[in-house]
Amino acid sequence: MTEALKELGNYIELKRPDCVLSWSIALDELTVDVAPANIAGLVDFMRSDTTCRFSTLIDITAVDHPERAKRFDVVYHFLSMYQNQRIRLRLSVREDEMVPSITETHPSANWFEREVFDMFGIIFSGHPDMRRLLTDYGFRGYPLRKDFPTTGYTEVRYDEAAKRVVYEPVKLVQEYRQFDFMSPWEGAKYVLPGDEKEAQK
Repeated sequence: MTEALKELGNYIELKRPDCVLSWSIALDELTVDVAPANIAGLVDFMRSDTTCRFSTLIDITAVDHPERAKRFDVVYHFLSMYQNQRIRLRLSVREDEMVPSITETHPSANWFEREVFDMFGIIFSGHPDMRRLLTDYGFRGYPLRKDFPTTGYTEVRYDEAAKRVVYEPVKLVQEYRQFDFMSPWEGAKYVLPGDEKEAQK
């Protein structure tokens, strides 16, 4: 399996040196790092080339690395049912950088790209309908960025008196779980059921 992936990595790099920055194999999976501007051309090549034939787009997602200048990795997973192989394409982009859409080659990328935009704020240029997919129209922020607060900014609830959905700023009713010790159980003064028997000995 690894030998076949090495051959595939070498083949793609040889045929499309304008697109491939590097490639590696880890845990029997081939990952190809791609220049962002050339992603659409590489995807089109991998679909039509008889050696590759990656005709099925499995997923598009992203990973947030806020400490890096190129903050996001946009990750594509493809399947070739003809060659019985999988491949992962990865490209690194800055927060203000747009990624070319691949909806021309893979129409199923439409919702995947909208989801990545909704969750991470990455814009896909050339997308036919670039708007939020999972969150509400007035939603602020991007929930899968690592600097997004776990509570969010707004609470949405149905108000029985007003007979409508209302949006309110998040209010925490208690101090937001800050612990002064390594574990939430370390230093706790609780006696759990059964522990009193041990204390009586």
